[in-house]
Order: sequence, then C-alpha cells, then structure tokens
Amino acid sequence: MTWFSWRRLVPTSLAGQLIALLLAAIVAAQAISIWVFHDERRIAVLQVARDNLLTRAISIAELIEETPPAIHDRVLTASSSRFASFWIAANPVVTENGNSAPEQRLRSYLGERFETPREVLLRIEGADKERPKRQSPATGAAENTGGRDWHSQDGKRRDGSLRKVFRREIDLTLSIPLNSGEWLNVATSYRPPPQPVLPLLVQLTLMALAIIVIVGLAARRIARPLHDLAAAAGKLGRGEDIPALKVGGPREVRAVTTAFNDMQDRLTRFVNDRTRMLAAISHDLRTPITSLRLRAEFIEDEENREKIIATLDEMSAMTEATLAFARDEAKKEDAQPTALDSLLESLASDHQDMGHDVSLEPAERIIVTCRPVSLKRALRNLIDNAIRYGGQAELSLSSDADDAIVLVRDNGPGIPDDRLKDVFEPFVRLEESRSEETGGIGLGLAITRSIIHAHGGRIYLRNRTDSGLEAEIRLPRSS
Repeated sequence: MTWFSWRRLVPTSLAGQLIALLLAAIVAAQAISIWVFHDERRIAVLQVARDNLLTRAISIAELIEETPPAIHDRVLTASSSRFASFWIAANPVVTENGNSAPEQRLRSYLGERFETPREVLLRIEGADKERPKRQSPATGAAENTGGRDWHSQDGKRRDGSLRKVFRREIDLTLSIPLNSGEWLNVATSYRPPPQPVLPLLVQLTLMALAIIVIVGLAARRIARPLHDLAAAAGKLGRGEDIPALKVGGPREVRAVTTAFNDMQDRLTRFVNDRTRMLAAISHDLRTPITSLRLRAEFIEDEENREKIIATLDEMSAMTEATLAFARDEAKKEDAQPTALDSLLESLASDHQDMGHDVSLEPAERIIVTCRPVSLKRALRNLIDNAIRYGGQAELSLSSDADDAIVLVRDNGPGIPDDRLKDVFEPFVRLEESRSEETGGIGLGLAITRSIIHAHGGRIYLRNRTDSGLEAEIRLPRSS
C-alpha cells in the first residue's frame, strides 16, 4: 500500500477525526500504563505468596515438632503443592545464606516468630549474582540450584519413602532447623500467571464503543449546523435565494449561524437596493434623453444635429441595456438542475438557424444547478462577441472533479494581454469608433461576468496561440 493510500485512511470529517484522536490517546495511555506498571502485579503476587509461604513454613515446622514421626509424611504431602515443596532431610538445602537486604529481613522475621529464636537459612534466587549450591536431600552432596530446570528429589525421610520429583525453576529456598536435629527444607517456585489479554481487549473495546457513540452524537450536533451552513453559503454564492438558517448547536456554532443569517440579509438588501436604484436611474433617463432628441431635430446645422442625435442614440442604447440588465437581476428565477450540454446545443442551434457559423463539439452529459435563462444570456453574449469579432464560434464542454468547463473560441484578432481584464468593466470598449454596430456599448462582458459570478463560477479570457480569443467558464457541478 502506497503512502498516498495510507493518507486516504485518515478521516476527514469532524466526528471521524475526534474519534480517531481520542482512541489514539486512550490506546497510548493504556500502553504507557501497561509498560510502567506491568511489574506491579507480579511483585504484589510474589509478595503475598511468599508471606503466605513463610507463615505456612513456620506452622509446619511447629506442627512437625509437636506430632509423632509416623504422620510427618502425610503432613508434608498435604502441605506441598506444585508451587512449593516441603521435605525433611539431615542437611539443609541452603548451604549459604544470602546477604541481600530482603533476605536478611526475611531471616530475621522468621527467626523471631519461633518461641526460641532459631538460625534460619534462606536464599532468594537472583538476589545476588552468585547462585547457591545445595545439598541433595538424598545424598547430602552439593548441587547447583540456579539452573533453569532445577531438579529436587527428596532423600529418604524417616519413614523411608521417596518424594516425587519436583521439577521447576526455583526462586526461594528455605531451611528451618528442627528440635530433632533435622532440617525442614522448602523450595518454592512462585511466578505470577501470564497477563491476560482478553480482559484488556474487552476493556479497550468497550471504551472505544463508548467514545464512538458519545463523540459521534456530540460531533453530529456540531457538524449538522456546519453542513447546513456550508450548503447555504454555496447557494448564496450562486445567487440563489435561501431562507434563514435555523440557529442550533453549541454556542460558537449558533454565533456563526446568526452571523451568516445577518450577512445574507444585508447582502440581499444591498444588492436589491442597488438594482432598484440602477433601474430607477435608467428609467428616469429615458425622458430627458427623448426630450433632448426631439429638440435636436430642430437644430438647423445638419452636421451638429446628426452628431448630437448619434450621441443621444448611444446614451439611449446604454440606458436601455442597463435597464434590461436591472430587470433581469430583479427577476426571481429559481435555480434548478440543468443539463449543460443540452443548453449549449440549444444555443448553437439558435445561432445556426440565424446563419451563424457556430459549432459544438460532442460532450458528455453534465448537470449544473443554475438559473437557465440567466446563464443562457451570459453564454449568448460570449457567442455573439465571437461571431462579431471572429466570424465564427467554437463551443466545447468538459469537466474535472469540481467544475463544468465551457470554452468559447473564435478566430478574431484577440485582445492585447494588458487589456484582458479591462474588457469586463462596464462601458469599456476596445473598438474606438464608439459605434454600436461595431463595438457594442460595453456592457456585454460585464453582464456575463456578473451572471457567472452569481452562479458561483469563474470566467477567464486568454489569447489563443495561433489567432483568436478563448473564453473559459467554470461552473460548480451539482453534487
């Protein structure tokens, strides 16, 4: 699996990231706790086991001394287990006392527990580097008690029986002198049971489930208003009318939602006021322009009369175009899913019916959410410019992961690179004749850009490498 594939496993949602972070923190905390405290349980078990063993050894020594030899074997057999072995021998199993502090404390503790203090021999395996030698219970010969597999076989007890073989790693040996001159020998192998994995896994699983449920519900309470806010912001960016969002969730989310509602209300009111003002001004200019044109007709100087009338006609065209734009903006056309390929086919067909050279490359079906009439007007302006300056228009439609891409190309003279952005400004014309027949009135591209931006899209102009101009429109695809 590549590094990129691993990155795709990282959750991107708020709930997923919170859950992943909390689970990672809990697993790390559990791992550190296990690493730090893994010996605590073993030490505690050993301590309790040894305390019980020492107490039991003292009791057995006293019991041996108080009972007849005939039952000693039964006492020793009943006292022994797979973790501890008791037997009586002529020689102590511990030939050399350990000198570590724990060994000295235990010897002192054992010796004082008897009515008459005794010299108890005790050795804790691993308490120092030197491993002790012991005498075989049977022969009295010295043996090594430090091997991994220590074999201890009883010598003959006073009843002549043989003990079973005790095969286990020794961690403590003890020899207690008896009144009879013999020794009560003890060998132990107390090791804690292995750390159980299943309870730890169950604990982690329950904690993970609790985190997923609790964090999932909490994150959902936060994420749902944020998701609605993101969707509303997208619609607002496309110029759609949306109702005020419901205020809910935590305090911070409620504050953001309230701020968005206020912003939307102000923007909508501002755009509507500007549009109404523009429409009112354009409408009011009609009357004085018409009055001036009528007065110009009575001017006797024919040359001045024609120039004044031409100027007034140009002002009238600008006013009418501005008024038409304001009317279109004031219209409340609903946004709806639209097949962009079908819309382009309709535009190309309309221009072909009018005898214009307009072609459309075959395209896949792409759905965008738009106001169809408004978007048609923007695309029609681009196609009209391509026909006016290049004699023909080439249309194409494609898409990427996020956007639908419309290209409008022509074979005209193009635009100087330093003026590509200027042509989007209202009433800017590169054609110096100021004639509506050749250069328009300079509102077409401004209106086009306004419509594209209102749909949440972008428009770019660039000169083609061979000749002509290319307009690229990017519109967000419907999810």
